[in-house]
Amino acid sequence: MKVHNPFRVAFVATLGVGLGLLLITSIQTLSTILLYVGTALFLSLGLDPIVAWLERRKLPRWAAVLITILAVLAAFVGIILMVLPIIFQQVGQLIAAITEVVRGGTFVEDMKSWLQGIFPNLKVDEVFTAVEQWIQDNLANIGGSIGQGVITVGVSILAGLTGAFIVLILTIYFTASTPTLKKSVYQLVPASKRPRFIDLAEQITDSVGFYVIGQLSLGVINGVLSAIFLTIIGAPFPAVLAVIAFFFSIIPLVGTLTGSTIIVLFCLGLAPTPTTAIIAAIYYLIYMQIEAYVISPRIMNRAVSVPGAVVVIAALAGGALLGLLGALVAIPVAASILIIYRQVVIPRQNER
Repeated sequence: MKVHNPFRVAFVATLGVGLGLLLITSIQTLSTILLYVGTALFLSLGLDPIVAWLERRKLPRWAAVLITILAVLAAFVGIILMVLPIIFQQVGQLIAAITEVVRGGTFVEDMKSWLQGIFPNLKVDEVFTAVEQWIQDNLANIGGSIGQGVITVGVSILAGLTGAFIVLILTIYFTASTPTLKKSVYQLVPASKRPRFIDLAEQITDSVGFYVIGQLSLGVINGVLSAIFLTIIGAPFPAVLAVIAFFFSIIPLVGTLTGSTIIVLFCLGLAPTPTTAIIAAIYYLIYMQIEAYVISPRIMNRAVSVPGAVVVIAALAGGALLGLLGALVAIPVAASILIIYRQVVIPRQNER
């Protein structure tokens, strides 16, 4: 190919590279906002089937959206009100125990006696002297690190609350205006291809919505059964552990296993006897098999139809890219790609 104007070609190429770099930088800068928007869209698609079900019961859309949002908020507020008093109670007991130890003034001596009993050949006094000297030498650095840590934690909590509030507002907006948003997107497609595009888009959004509802249903089932079972066996803080079971069950693939492990470890460390932890471990081993082979296939049957290998790969890739949210979104995204592959790509290849 003959180049008539090298300067123009170089200028256009440089401009294209610059625009590409500007686009990448903009996406990185707006990553947090894009994450908020993506989370809100994901949640709104999960709530849309509930809103549609209420609309089929002759409710206007605004009333269906209001009832759905209020129900979700009531559920989370109920969880918070159930967990926070227990947390405050345990913190109060911890502070009281620390205060009692400090007042007794025998903590250091008790620690020395305990170490001497376990390690008879250890020079306990020299160890404590070295520790005290190290603390005195690094007291300023320790204080600065603690102060920075407290500030960092405070800022992270504030940012998390702000992000949750933004996601909530966006979710309410997207849920209320889902039909309008869909219609606006559909208008961008040429009229000749619009019916087919609408059909695929509705299948994809329904798949995402039923997937969200399915994961929440799994979490509710695990949480309720855990609360009942842990209360029966006398596990410590059954309400808190049930909330842990609920939230971890929402995470695909490894969520139930991780939550069950945490609960068993809590029972092992806080229960009066190890028998409670053993019983809990047996229960969760049985429950995980039932969930994997009975409950989950029945609940997720309408949501997604994705091969097991694709589920694992999608969840790992999504988790690596976007963390927990990526793992949650990856499976419905994989299902959407499979819908396009089966209903668009393969038919076009067969027509050739």
